[in-house]
Amino acid sequence: MRNRYLDLLRAVAIVRVVVYHVTGLSLLTVLIPAMPVMFALAGSLMAASADRSGLGAVGRRLRRLLPSLWVFAAVFVPAMLLTGLAWEPRVLLWLLPLQDPPANGWGAQALSANWYLRDFLWFVLLSPAALWLFRRAPWPTLAVPYAILLACEFAGWAPPVVVRDIGLYFGAWMLGFAHHDGLLRRLAPRRLLALAGVLAAAGLAWTLTHPGPRGYDLNDIPVGNALWSGAFILVALGFADRAEARLRLSARWERVVTVLNARALTIYLWHVPIIVGVTLFALDRGWPVLGAAGSGWRLAVVAVALVVVVALVGWVEDVAGRRRPVLLPGRRRAAARPAASSVPVSPAPIPVSPAPGNPIPADPETLPMPPDPFPDDPVPIPISPVPIPVSPAPGAPDPFPDDPAPVPVSPAPGAPDPWREPAPEPVTEPEPAAPAPDGPEPVPAGPAPAGAVLHAHVGTGEHLVHAAGGHDPALPAVPALALPVLIDLAAHRKPADGRPARRAEPARAGRRPARRRTSS
Repeated sequence: MRNRYLDLLRAVAIVRVVVYHVTGLSLLTVLIPAMPVMFALAGSLMAASADRSGLGAVGRRLRRLLPSLWVFAAVFVPAMLLTGLAWEPRVLLWLLPLQDPPANGWGAQALSANWYLRDFLWFVLLSPAALWLFRRAPWPTLAVPYAILLACEFAGWAPPVVVRDIGLYFGAWMLGFAHHDGLLRRLAPRRLLALAGVLAAAGLAWTLTHPGPRGYDLNDIPVGNALWSGAFILVALGFADRAEARLRLSARWERVVTVLNARALTIYLWHVPIIVGVTLFALDRGWPVLGAAGSGWRLAVVAVALVVVVALVGWVEDVAGRRRPVLLPGRRRAAARPAASSVPVSPAPIPVSPAPGNPIPADPETLPMPPDPFPDDPVPIPISPVPIPVSPAPGAPDPFPDDPAPVPVSPAPGAPDPWREPAPEPVTEPEPAAPAPDGPEPVPAGPAPAGAVLHAHVGTGEHLVHAAGGHDPALPAVPALALPVLIDLAAHRKPADGRPARRAEPARAGRRPARRRTSS
């Protein structure tokens, strides 16, 4: 995961480089020593890459650096060859500038900032050995670049320019090693601040007593630059974790920081030729180029031109970093909405139990087909929107405590319950007829009259009688104690009062049968 505080430092450093080259303000080199800060951040990233890839980290760094340089050289090298640059084998150094590649008059001025790429390549190549030594003897290894710088300044040693720059900037690169390995974080804050204070005091004292051609511009004072930059990096990287925890950027500034980091190499390569071209164009027309007015309008024009260049060739950095090329990085992608039909609600068919006595036919052509799990209709098929309540066993906890309890549905008062099976009608035993004063009447012998059939069934301890010409389902089952009365009714006998007897009606629920009148 990227450290937004380190990204912010890099973005501030690249902006400071552009502003300094437009305005030439020497104070900016003291406020923000941009080039040492950029080397320190690159050293920290190089150590992290070496931990992941070993020696392959060298190839990864070169792969991310060289494509943007080749695009840059593809524009300016042919232009210089057409305007007086002689062809020689050293022109091929534009492919891998381990030394300063050749340039003509205007090219030398426009491409003067490319020393950074030369030093960057050498520092990458030296990093595997330097990191190995640093992790075994950190402080002695860190002192080597500063010793080279002191030898160049005080011993009169005039080494190649690359060696001199190693003494000036490789110390900052190895401070990036220290940051990555946690060496600066393990230092107590007081000791870290004390060490930074000593370096800052020594650097300021040397700068004030040894001004350069442009006054107190640290680019002209190597010893003061190295000491002051070392103090700045110790504080900036030593408290990086605390600064990262407290850093809060708005969405707009987050986008700006992201763009500046993703296009830092493109901005650095192209900003000096643009500044030189705008300045020469203004001088030819007599426009002001110095002071607040001249610096202000040139800075605005350079910024617009850099935006155009970044839009045209900045995508090369994405290709070199094996990222998807974009016009401007940092745009937030909208979350993709899943399609409505991408996930069916329930692809399994719902089993349906057949009604009793109506089994499912065995012929597969007549079997009901299950629903299509991936229908063409994007609307999913709902499955049982009403939850079926499941009653747990007595004493067991409810397995679905969050589900709402089913609401019982009671029928209206007096209305029949449509879901309840009809209860069997109650059977009321008719009271036996009172005997006549002279005693019970004898039962006539002989068969019953035609049209009356008597059936007696014995199976469950009860005698069931069906009368009036066959099976009458409306006639309820009666106990055997009422058999004489039913036989009397079936024979159509007249009671003692002389009136014909009525056919016995089945008793209705909730209604008591009327008593038969007997003669006194």
